Amino acid sequence: MNPENEHDPQNNFKFKLKALNLLFLAFLAIILDPFCTFSIHDLVQIIRHENLKTITISSFSLIFLVTLYFRNRRRKVYLLNFACYKPKPDQICSKERIMKIFAGTGKFTEESLAFQKKIMEKSGVGDKTCVPRAMMAAPVEKGIAAAKKETEEVIFGAIEEVLEKSGMKSKDIRILVVNSSVFNPVPSWSAMIVNRFKLRHDVLSYNLGGMGCSAGVIAIDVAKQLLQVHPRTYALVVSAENVTRDSYLGNNRAMLLSNTLFRVGGAAILLSNHPSDHHRSKYELVHTLRTHEGANDASYKCVHEEEDEQGTIGIALSKNLMAVAGEALKANISTLAPLVLPWSELLLVVTSLVARKFFTKKVKPYIPNFKLAFEHFCIHAGGKAVLDELQKSLNLGEWQMEPSRMTLYRFGNTSSSSLWYELAYSEAKGRINNGDRVWQIGFGSGFKCNSMVWKALKNIHPLVEKNPWMDEIHDFPVILPKHEPLSSSTI
Repeated sequence: MNPENEHDPQNNFKFKLKALNLLFLAFLAIILDPFCTFSIHDLVQIIRHENLKTITISSFSLIFLVTLYFRNRRRKVYLLNFACYKPKPDQICSKERIMKIFAGTGKFTEESLAFQKKIMEKSGVGDKTCVPRAMMAAPVEKGIAAAKKETEEVIFGAIEEVLEKSGMKSKDIRILVVNSSVFNPVPSWSAMIVNRFKLRHDVLSYNLGGMGCSAGVIAIDVAKQLLQVHPRTYALVVSAENVTRDSYLGNNRAMLLSNTLFRVGGAAILLSNHPSDHHRSKYELVHTLRTHEGANDASYKCVHEEEDEQGTIGIALSKNLMAVAGEALKANISTLAPLVLPWSELLLVVTSLVARKFFTKKVKPYIPNFKLAFEHFCIHAGGKAVLDELQKSLNLGEWQMEPSRMTLYRFGNTSSSSLWYELAYSEAKGRINNGDRVWQIGFGSGFKCNSMVWKALKNIHPLVEKNPWMDEIHDFPVILPKHEPLSSSTI
């Protein structure tokens, strides 16, 4: 060694850089050694014969590519826990009592009362659903104060429960997504939650309004997209609707259906992308798939909030709603099917399409057996007619439809949160096992059909669960009559 160069800073830097390159490449060689015949000895020979510049560029290029991969790879999204709000017993309201409330308002004609009674008799909704206290008041209250009180009870109650169940603190939440379609006050619900639970000042909050009953899936998808770019983050998703503001006190028949179906309810869902949360989470989010048919005028106009002839605001449902929903479902599952169905089912679908196109239209379209892709189905409990049509379209049995039908019967249509009451039902029944796949399907104005696919990460034991079904799950399922007559004295 030349004594004059022994303490030369430039030489020392080159020596250290060369040593670091050698260590890095040796480390990679150890990792890759089982997969190739390249040895550490070969690397040493390369280091001796290659110039420093070439080695440095190669090493840092590899470091850059590895870093880029780990920064841009898909982060897994876990569902730590969720909570569904269960209204207080004094909010339980039978169908006959609801009809008496309608009659007592003095707002409905005899024809409108008879129509609502007829719909309620065939709705699939039971006698233990809950309405807001403002609806049971005399006279019925529809103001902002009453509406805020209803939603505060629902969403604050659900959030408190999910934080308790997951052992999380509100300060841990960095992403907040709230959806409420009809009632969107100022400040927004997301701001009210930040204030109530004292969330951190840099929380990313989003408030989705006017997106209908499928907005719960959209909210989860928004949270998922944000979790892909914010590492080691917790996201809180809150889904609810407001019956106080949603009720309609007029006589336009197209707007009366919401009175017979919508009830109080809401859900809070806690998501995480922390790799260490895998062991304590319930589910992993596998797919979210959104289909929007709003470019079609018939689809866009089939669910509309508007004023009737007297200026009373309500949500009008078109007569072709079921046809629109069917088309949206077809578009959604045509994209989802290749992602979830086994090859044997996909082959049968393709064979059916080819036969119909090139041979004869008499060949019936093949309905894929989605029971081969999912163990559990949570279909938005929009109403009995919706569930009947979906059961037929997807060729599902009564066991697969049970969570949706029982949710409609016990809690009514709770809009975007209904999917979570249905999943809670399956958990309360002890049906969720490690590895099970769950398909949640939501429909909403616009018109939209949205799907979520979850994979269970553990067996869900009912004895340690806390959800709105637990104290009465032994009473279900119940036999649902096609027609449940109400007393004529109610009107």
